[in-house]
Amino acid sequence: MILFSHPTLNANAKALINGLHKKNFLFKLYTCVAIFQGQLLFKLGEQSKLKDLKRRSLDKSWQPYTKSKSFYEFGRLLASKLHLDFLLSHEKGFFCIDKVYQKHDKWVANSLVAAKKEGITGVYAYEDGALATFAKAKKLDINCIYDLPIGYWKSARLLMQNEFDSNPNWSETLTGFNDSQTKLHKKDQELSLADIVFVASSFTKKTLEEYPGNLPEIKVIPYGFPEVSQKKKYLSLVNRKLKILFVGGLSQRKGLSYLFEAVEGLQNKVELTIIGNKAVPNCNALNIALEQHHWIPSLSHDQVLSCMREHDVFVFPSLFEGFGLVITEAMSQGVPVITTDRTAGPDVIKDGVDGWIVPAGSSEAIKEVFTKILETPEIVEQFGLAAQQKAQTRPWAVYGQEMADALSSLKQV
Repeated sequence: MILFSHPTLNANAKALINGLHKKNFLFKLYTCVAIFQGQLLFKLGEQSKLKDLKRRSLDKSWQPYTKSKSFYEFGRLLASKLHLDFLLSHEKGFFCIDKVYQKHDKWVANSLVAAKKEGITGVYAYEDGALATFAKAKKLDINCIYDLPIGYWKSARLLMQNEFDSNPNWSETLTGFNDSQTKLHKKDQELSLADIVFVASSFTKKTLEEYPGNLPEIKVIPYGFPEVSQKKKYLSLVNRKLKILFVGGLSQRKGLSYLFEAVEGLQNKVELTIIGNKAVPNCNALNIALEQHHWIPSLSHDQVLSCMREHDVFVFPSLFEGFGLVITEAMSQGVPVITTDRTAGPDVIKDGVDGWIVPAGSSEAIKEVFTKILETPEIVEQFGLAAQQKAQTRPWAVYGQEMADALSSLKQV
C-alpha cells in the first residue's frame, strides 16, 4: 500500500493516483486543497471569480482516501490574487511555494508512524516536497519513491550557463538560478534517500548523470495524452501563410530566441502566434520580438486547445524540459509538433513520421523543417493525423496503469 504525497496535484499526479486506486494500492492521498462535488467550496467554484477552485476538485471515489491541510496553499492563492508579492517572495515569503511544500512535507512525515501501523509499505513524493518524509520513512523501513518532474538542477545550470554566455540579451529571462544553496542541497538529499526514481522522459534521466552520488534505479514512464475529442480540419496552404504556434513561459529556457530567428526571412510565408506570460517584464530582446508577431499573454486551457486546432504546426524549442505537456496536447489536437531533443519529444514522437525532433539551440534546424513544410504542405495533414493516432494509443489511463504496474513490483506493495 502506498501513501501518495503531492501538495498541489496536476494531470500526471491525478492519473497516477487513479492507477493506484484501480489496483487497490492507494493507502492515502495527502494534498493541500481537496474539493469534492457537493461541498461548499465546490459550489463556490461555480462563481466566475472563484473558478480556480474547480481546478482542485477531485474524483468523488477518492474522498475516503484523501487528507488535506490547506492553510498555506490557500494563503498562497489569496496572496497571488491580491498581488501581495512580498508574501510570495522566493524561498522567503510567508506563503511562498517553497513554504507550502515544506509544511506539507513535514505534515506527511509526522503521519508515517500511524500509517506504518496500518500497513503502508511505500511513500510516493515529489521533488522539493520529500526530504522530511523520506528521512522519517527510512527509519520506519518504508520504501521511498521519488518523482523528478524536471531535469536535475546541476545539469540545468550547466546547460543554461551556455545560454548566458551565447545569448546575453536573453539572459535576464533565465530566472531558474535563484535557488539558494540550501534548497539545492535539499534536492540532493532527497535523491540520496530515494529507493527508486521515476521520470517522464529519457532526457530527464540523462540529466541525472551529473548527480555526484549513487543513484537507485531510474524508471522512464512518459506521461499520457489528453483525450482526443474531435478531429482537426486541415485547410489548404494555397494562398495563405503557414500558421505556427508556441505555448509556454516566455523565457530563454524555452529556446524562444531560436524560434524567432527561425522565422526571420519567412514573414511573407509564415504567421507566428505566441501564447504565454513573460518571465520578466523588461527584457528588451523579448519585447522587440513579441512586437513583430501575434502575442497572447494568457488563455484558459480549453482556449489553448482550441487555438492549437486553428494552427498548422506547433513549435516547442525548449532547451531544458522534464516533459513538455504542450507537446502531447498539440498532438492530441491533430497538430504536428517540432520540438528538441531536450524534451519528451524523443519519447513520444517518431521523427519524420508524426512530428520532428531537432537539436536544441538550432534555429537553422527549425527553419529547415519550416522550409520542408512549405515545399510539401500536404505533410501537415499527414503528420497531424499520425500525431492524433499516436495520442489515441496512450491516454492518461495508460500512464496511470503503467505506473501502478511498476510500483506493484516493489517489495511488499
